[in-house]
Amino acid sequence: MSIEFVENLPPDAQLTFEVEQFLFHEASLLDERAFDEWLGLWADNGRYWVPRSHDQVDPFEHISIFWEDAMLRETRVRRLLNDRNWSQQPATRTSRLVGNVHVLGRDQQGQLIVSSRLHVSEYRRDLRYLSGRVVHKLVETESGFSIALKRVDLVNCDSVFTNIEVFP
Repeated sequence: MSIEFVENLPPDAQLTFEVEQFLFHEASLLDERAFDEWLGLWADNGRYWVPRSHDQVDPFEHISIFWEDAMLRETRVRRLLNDRNWSQQPATRTSRLVGNVHVLGRDQQGQLIVSSRLHVSEYRRDLRYLSGRVVHKLVETESGFSIALKRVDLVNCDSVFTNIEVFP
């Protein structure tokens, strides 16, 4: 799961604005628990990855916190939205701040590679704070962007965590 890019892009204010609006929209959907709509942002083969160690090269040689395809994301969403899910009584509330958005370039498949910083406050009986760097690989379609890869490198990825119920 390399994040290498083959084409640097010159600064483009319009493209950067469109990417920022997409990332802000994604964060809002997660904070509003609009998980079904959030699932619609993903490419069919999209992967959600939260590595367990700094500078982790791929999800296959080392354990990850999350390595989810469409089926696993859907399963997590169904569990989060299930009224009988005791771990969501009360439901987890989050507030995300996305910033320092940079369109880095394109990969060999022509997907946009975007870097940003994420700060998440999460509350369910206690407050937890997560932060880190996020790299998105975005597919450009006629209807907008879709997510081919979302990699979240948490600052404290090697900490001992209680259950992370929602998506950082």
